[in-house]
Amino acid sequence: MYALEMVGITKEFPGTRALDRVSFSVEQGTIHAVIGENGAGKSTLMKILSGVYPAETYEGTIRIGGKEVRFRTPRDAEAAGIAVIHQELSLVREMAVNENLFLGAEPRKYGMIDREAIYVQTKKWLDFLGLDLDPETKVGSLGIGQQQLIEIAKALSKESSIIILDEPTSALSEEEVRRLMEILRELRRKGVTCLYISHKLSEVMALADAATVLRDGKAVGTFPVGELTEEKIISLMVGRTVADLYPSRKDPRDETVLEVRGFSVFHPVRSEKRVVCDVSFSLRKGEVLGVAGLMGAGRTELFSGLFGAYGGRTEGEVLLEGKKITLRHPGEAIRRGIVYLSEDRKRYGLFLDMEVKKNLSMASLDRWVKCGIVDEERELREAERQAARMRVKMADIEMKIRGLSGGNQQKVLLGKSLLARPKVLILDEPTRGVDIGAKADIYQIIGELTAEGVAVVLISSDLPEVLGMSDRILVMAEGRVAGELARGEATQEKIMACVTGGGTFA
Repeated sequence: MYALEMVGITKEFPGTRALDRVSFSVEQGTIHAVIGENGAGKSTLMKILSGVYPAETYEGTIRIGGKEVRFRTPRDAEAAGIAVIHQELSLVREMAVNENLFLGAEPRKYGMIDREAIYVQTKKWLDFLGLDLDPETKVGSLGIGQQQLIEIAKALSKESSIIILDEPTSALSEEEVRRLMEILRELRRKGVTCLYISHKLSEVMALADAATVLRDGKAVGTFPVGELTEEKIISLMVGRTVADLYPSRKDPRDETVLEVRGFSVFHPVRSEKRVVCDVSFSLRKGEVLGVAGLMGAGRTELFSGLFGAYGGRTEGEVLLEGKKITLRHPGEAIRRGIVYLSEDRKRYGLFLDMEVKKNLSMASLDRWVKCGIVDEERELREAERQAARMRVKMADIEMKIRGLSGGNQQKVLLGKSLLARPKVLILDEPTRGVDIGAKADIYQIIGELTAEGVAVVLISSDLPEVLGMSDRILVMAEGRVAGELARGEATQEKIMACVTGGGTFA
C-alpha cells in the first residue's frame, strides 16, 4: 500500500516552470529520499505536499493512503498526518523547549493549559532523542545542533504518519546524526513513512529504502537504493558524471603566514571558563588547514575568537607574517587580511532583504567610497566580476539574495570575503546544506585561491571533505588540539581516534 502518491504535479511561477509533471509513490513504513541539486524542485514539491502552496495554485493529484486530498493551508496537511522538519529552524528562541513543542496545540485541563502534561510529554520526546535537557530550557541558549533536534522532537510529538525531513542533519554532529538515523529506523519499524531530503549521499545510501531523483523540475525516476551508487546518483542529479569532486592542487608554499601560540578563549558570560585551551598551530601560504572534531570541540570558538567575534576574552600570541598582532574586533581582523565566514550564513553573513550586489560589496565599501559617496558604477562592476568568478546562478545582480538557492548564497558570501583581499580565509562549514554541484564549484574556488597564495582554514564536520581538501588536518576535542595529521597519513579512522581519545598523532 502506498502511503503517498503525487501524480502529474506541475507548478509555475512567473517566467519559470518549477515542477513539470512530477510523479512518484512512497510505500508505507519506508524511508524515501528525494534528491536533486538546489533548484531541482525539491522544496517546491514539499511545499505543495505540506500545504504551503494551496491546491488551486498547481496542477496534479495527491493521495494519502489511497485517498485524494487537497490542502489549502499547512494546518490541512497537519490534520492529514503530515509533519515537516524544515532546514531553516522555525523555533521561537525566547521560549522554552516545552513551549515550542506544543505551541498552538497546548493540551488543556479544565479549560486551562495543562503545563504538567506539556512538561511530561516534552521530557518523553527529549529522552527519545537522547537529549539530556530540562524541558524549561530557553531554546535561544542551545546550539544549532540541539535546536535542530528540538525541531525534530516538535514534529515527532504530533505523532504524524508522514514526516518530511528537509536536510535534518545539516547542523548535527556525527554522534547526533547516528542517533537520528536510529530514531528514523525505529519510526520505520512502527510504520511511519519518512520523506528524507538530503545532499549527503552517504546518508541516503545508508538510510533510505528508495530514492526519487529530480532534475530541472522533472522526476528523472524512482529507484531502490540497493540499485544505486553515489556516482550514479550524482550522474542522475546533474546530467553528467562528476569524475573528481576534489580538485588537484599544488603543494603549499614554505612561507608561514599565520602562527598561533598558546591561544585560549574564555566563555563570554562565565569569564573564568575556558572553551578553548592552549591551542598552537601554524598556517602557510597556499595551504588548506582542515579542522575536524565533534560539535562542541571548540572549533568555531577558536577561530571566531581569533577573528575577534566570539565575545569572550582571549589569551595567547597571534603572529601574521611574522609580526605579533592583537585582534579586538572583526573590522580590525579584516583590515589586516584575516576573514572569517560563519557557519550560520543567514544570521551572521548575509543581508537577506538586500540585493546580491550589496551583499557582495558590503565588506569592501571603503575601497570605492570618495568623500563619503559610493562610486556605484565601480561597485556594480566589481560585484558583477566577483559574481561571475563565484559562478553565482541568479536572474540579476540587483535581485534580493533571499531568492537564491543555499549554494548560491554561500557563493555570494565567499565572493564578499574575497573582495576584502584576504591573506587568511577561515571557512566554517562552507558546504553545509549545499548541493553536489555547488560543492564542486566551492572546492574549485578554494583551489584557485590557494594557487594565488591565500591560506585557507577549512572547518568541517564532513570528514570526506576534510580529507579531500586539506594539506594538514588539525583535530580538536574538548577545546584542545587532540592531534595533527598530514595529508598522506590521514584517514577517517585516525581522525575519529583523535576525537574520541583513542590516539594522538603529530
